[in-house]
Amino acid sequence: MNKPIQEFNDGVAEQDAEDSTHFGFRSVGTDQKAGLVKGVFDSVAFRYDLMNDLMSGGIHRFWKSVMIDWLSPRPGMRLLDVGGGTGDIAFRFLDRDGGDVTVVDINEEMLEVGRDRALEAGRTADVEWLCGDAERLPIADASVDAYTTAFCIRNVTRVPNALAEARRVLKPGGRFLCLEFSEVVIPLLDRLYDAYSFNVLPVLGERVAGDKEAYQYLAESIRRFPNQTTFARMIGEAGLSKVKCRNLSGGIAALHSAWRT
Repeated sequence: MNKPIQEFNDGVAEQDAEDSTHFGFRSVGTDQKAGLVKGVFDSVAFRYDLMNDLMSGGIHRFWKSVMIDWLSPRPGMRLLDVGGGTGDIAFRFLDRDGGDVTVVDINEEMLEVGRDRALEAGRTADVEWLCGDAERLPIADASVDAYTTAFCIRNVTRVPNALAEARRVLKPGGRFLCLEFSEVVIPLLDRLYDAYSFNVLPVLGERVAGDKEAYQYLAESIRRFPNQTTFARMIGEAGLSKVKCRNLSGGIAALHSAWRT
């Protein structure tokens, strides 16, 4: 169900009012969202990977493999993975002979899961784990060869700020890759997906992770995130170039690629 790669020109995307933003379908103050999102992931951190498998039937693993394939890791490549606290992208990058990895996540509980996984796999020296905000990364300017983020950026308060930070930390010639839920582009699949998202996911979240509201937020946050074309324009507006998009599973997820030139 994959679509061909699309290429987009730079553009300006509509942004939320300065003093308010969305938390799912709710309008909240911009100073509130980060705390609300942190609460969601604090609640589900230790069931996060299991829930990803159950929610997607394991398809998220395929999507992440496509992301790493497109990145094409090489020895010596330095990767920054943002919002990847449990280590999924970091470990895939290392398995493909990538170089150093730094994982930045705002949730200590998610990072704790990642550190435990690294310890179990004997990889404690391979990954640096940092608690930090995607909008204010604790990373030096022009210091990484690649920036990845998977299912994170829709949760930040100001997406343009996070994109600007991605450009700041990338070296000239560095690669940006974002895997995120997006807009379904296949007729009928969109209705089936909506029914699944709003009727099944919250119940699954309640039974497995003990938090129905967290997975209600998940479904709502996906619907509030910009579609493929709008997000591509936002990436270009942040100063990244050669923006491309690849739909996965009919647009349930989309992979955006860009470069710092």
